[in-house]
Amino acid sequence: MTRLWHDRRGRTGLLILAAAVLLALGAPLVTDGHPDRQRDVTVTRFLPPFATDVHGARHVLGTDRFGRDVWTRLIYGARISLGVGTLAVALSVAVGVLVGGLAGATRGPLAHGLLGVTDFALALPRIVLLLLLASLWKPSAGLVIVVLGLTGWMGIARLVFGEVRTLDARGFAQSARALGAGTLRVLWRHLLPNALTPVVVAAALGVGNAILLEAGLSYLGLGVQPPTPSWGSMIASGRDTLVNAPWVAAAPGLALVLVVVACTLVGDALRDRVAPGAR
Repeated sequence: MTRLWHDRRGRTGLLILAAAVLLALGAPLVTDGHPDRQRDVTVTRFLPPFATDVHGARHVLGTDRFGRDVWTRLIYGARISLGVGTLAVALSVAVGVLVGGLAGATRGPLAHGLLGVTDFALALPRIVLLLLLASLWKPSAGLVIVVLGLTGWMGIARLVFGEVRTLDARGFAQSARALGAGTLRVLWRHLLPNALTPVVVAAALGVGNAILLEAGLSYLGLGVQPPTPSWGSMIASGRDTLVNAPWVAAAPGLALVLVVVACTLVGDALRDRVAPGAR
């Protein structure tokens, strides 16, 4: 972590992500606490940034078509977007590490079967799978997490498989086997702990991608459903008012770009730090 902080890209990404997470966790403290509040829509709708409504409330980022405060919805939407992205990547990592680790540590039909399933899933277009699965069931945050998690584990499985196979050929793994350790014990105690470093890098890069995919699904109406705020649904609600009220879509769009770029910066910095010969 110290070396990551001394990297300018990593430091910038960490600061942006820390700010986003702190704002999301402290949403009731930095907003009015009512992301769905609608009061006198005819006189509070489409107020510009820093405007004050008839009730004396100031709206830092303006209001939307229903008179709802954009800042409040943006911060509460961060909870959904960041939470969905993080949990989806956690699910992908769990499945990928399990499949890749078993395929790398074993031989025979089990390894071939796991690799075959991984290759088959990799061959399927992910965006088509996302749209298909999201359209079969009622859209919700839980469904988006499961769909993103179960369509994003294949790359991690391949990464873990390669690392485990490489480590399994080294002396410490062979010594553990010679001392009578079983395959699962060698995998759990010796191989996986040494194979997880590149997985951390892939997870950091994957969080940004998952947040972007969640926003895309919500934009298409297949993700988190209104009135629950998410950045994708907020962008979708403001696409028809880009001329007369651009702040409605610009605020969540800018937040989405910043967080995704921050995840990419952290992932790139981690990759450079853990890559062989990076020093």
